Amino acid sequence: MDFLQTTLTSFIALIPVTLAQSLILGFVVAGIMIPFRMLSFPDLTSEGAFPLGGCVCGVALAAGLSPVTSIGLALLFGFIAGCCTAFIHLRFRIHTLLAGILVMTMLYSVNLRIMGRSNLSVFGSTTIFDWVPFAQPGFPVAKIVVVGAISLLVFLLLNFFFTTEKGTAVRAVGANPAMAEAQGINVWAATIGGVGLAGGFSALSGALMVQSQGFADVNMGLGILINGLAALMIGEAIVGKKTVWRQLLAPFAGAIVYYQLVSLCLAAGMPPPDLKLATGAFVLLMLALPTLRGAGGRQAAAARESFRE
Repeated sequence: MDFLQTTLTSFIALIPVTLAQSLILGFVVAGIMIPFRMLSFPDLTSEGAFPLGGCVCGVALAAGLSPVTSIGLALLFGFIAGCCTAFIHLRFRIHTLLAGILVMTMLYSVNLRIMGRSNLSVFGSTTIFDWVPFAQPGFPVAKIVVVGAISLLVFLLLNFFFTTEKGTAVRAVGANPAMAEAQGINVWAATIGGVGLAGGFSALSGALMVQSQGFADVNMGLGILINGLAALMIGEAIVGKKTVWRQLLAPFAGAIVYYQLVSLCLAAGMPPPDLKLATGAFVLLMLALPTLRGAGGRQAAAARESFRE
């Protein structure tokens, strides 16, 4: 009883912090979802674009630029990184995963060049979280309000875009590139633009994380891809993916639920090194669940058939 009470108390105390963090990392999950679901373009660039955005934002803040300008630069660099992955795939016929690995690997050196060191502190720099008038700067409430507003704006803009003619063209490329090209859709433009957009969102997440935690590090994206995939699987299981708005809502809903589950595990006393193992096992379970359900359904049907006989 004492264990349950202690776990619940610790979990409740962590909710504001994990909620703010999950909203920030929801943009990485969106950066994973857009190529994967909208373009049928499995991509690993997010793991490199996330620290890229953080490093660019950190250097910009240290140079005295405004937090909005710093985020804008991070978005631009992330967009370029995503475009490079798509271009490598299209121009050289390299598999999407390998193209993403190549860009992700090269971005590590790029990030080191940008910062000139492995990590950079930006404590004391003005951030967008300092602009909330009714919340104390740096506290979770300010972060939840700011990132929540940005998340809502991004969701509405993406929902609008993917229901327009150009957005429908992007989805058509993901559904059937040959048919889309036959209909006069520029497959190259749709693919490069879509993957670039995803890279921009991952970099946006990195920039917001740096402004939230007060430092940038070249290794800050380590493991972010598997966490984002787990969050995406949870979000799709909760809200579905049959309509555009559901598919766009899934990354943010999944990120919130996933990081609350991580918080619950930590509150229950799970050692932090075991979280990666638990995350990998959970993703494997979510991916295998449809197959397991299908096998169970076939076995039940076979049992009913044999009973009738």
